[in-house]
Amino acid sequence: MQPLRGIAYKLTAVMCFIVMQALVKWVSTDIPAGEAVFFRSLLALPIIIVWLAMRGDLRTGLRVANPMSHVWRGFIGTIAMGSMFAGLAFLPLPEVTALTYAMPLLVVIFAAMFLDERVGVFRLGAVALGLFGVLIILAPRLTALEGDTVKTMEAIGAMIVLFGAVCGALAQIFIRKMVQTEEVSAIVFWFSCTSTLMALLTIPFGWAMPTPMQFAALILTGLVGGIGQIFLTSSYRYADASLVAPFDYASMLFAILIGYFIFAEVPTLQMLLGAALIILAGIAIILRERHLGIRREKARQAKLPGG
Repeated sequence: MQPLRGIAYKLTAVMCFIVMQALVKWVSTDIPAGEAVFFRSLLALPIIIVWLAMRGDLRTGLRVANPMSHVWRGFIGTIAMGSMFAGLAFLPLPEVTALTYAMPLLVVIFAAMFLDERVGVFRLGAVALGLFGVLIILAPRLTALEGDTVKTMEAIGAMIVLFGAVCGALAQIFIRKMVQTEEVSAIVFWFSCTSTLMALLTIPFGWAMPTPMQFAALILTGLVGGIGQIFLTSSYRYADASLVAPFDYASMLFAILIGYFIFAEVPTLQMLLGAALIILAGIAIILRERHLGIRREKARQAKLPGG
């Protein structure tokens, strides 16, 4: 294991994803979310294919044991991505980033509901703390539903992003089941394929002809997203997941910087407070998962012959 390399890869992946979101936000005034999802997914495919070929995993990446599981994962994952992209048209980049942090909290709840995982008082308390942070962020948006059109659209945007977080958490539950029979490389590859096809279904809802600059931004969205996916996957080859997972929250720093310097967005103290609570809850869950993983491994070793 090379933990510093794994951390560096994870931070690079996080930066790539924030840059991708910034590009989507930049074109969102004219380009529908479904169209952005199409470019993001389609143009990531060549990068993923080259990466799999370089690793010698191309055949593995094309082989599936349960095709329908990829279809359902692609369906729910595409909705999650499209919701986040749609929300970027209405909300500041840091706020969208903060609301997506609800995803790992919801994974804990859904894992108990659908995977029969036992969730103790500690993790339930962390989830409650994180969801309270979500409510702090949402409160100004919800009270604005009766306001002017701009504020109403911001409120709707917040709901869309939160819905995307719910879908993203469900996608993670699908993945947890899929890794029992499917290779990670196959999950990554076929998600890009299915999300590309599913994004095409949004054409009847109105796609726009991008300007040359917008077209370049959409191309970069796919390329940067694909590179980010590679760095994300690679980070887990060099460091434990529990070590690199907290670095997901570095995306808030990147989002604040890009939001301020590119979009002139200044986060409110209430948004920062809510984000801090969500991040605190997320890190607590990560640490608890690591502790439980160590305990499970010790129990497994104790059951081995001679243990």
